[in-house]
Amino acid sequence: MAIDNEKAKGHVALKGFFGICREWDCTQEEMMQMLGGVSRSTLAKYQKLPHVTLSQDTLERISYILGIYESLRVMYPTAERANRRIRLETSEPPYLGASALDFMAQGSMKHLMETRRYFDAKRAG
Repeated sequence: MAIDNEKAKGHVALKGFFGICREWDCTQEEMMQMLGGVSRSTLAKYQKLPHVTLSQDTLERISYILGIYESLRVMYPTAERANRRIRLETSEPPYLGASALDFMAQGSMKHLMETRRYFDAKRAG
């Protein structure tokens, strides 16, 4: 039985998301919020990396996270420094004393978008 493209895309997106979350040492709560406030049971299902059709919202959220990860890896010479940066508290807007990960884990698409914009701008110099 062939797996359709949308389900394959969902599988790849989840694999990327959970790989990044492992590197960032994300909690279940942080992952649930970054995925838009999914339930624990949905998170557990996704962690099994199924071939599943994800909503456009979920795919967009994961896309922002992949972009943030890429910017950090370009900006910092080691994975350790890039991964540490996501948890570093900063007084710069939009974080105002929080870390980028804390900001993203507030759960709105806007927080992911602003974090992506922030790191893309930092990366560009």
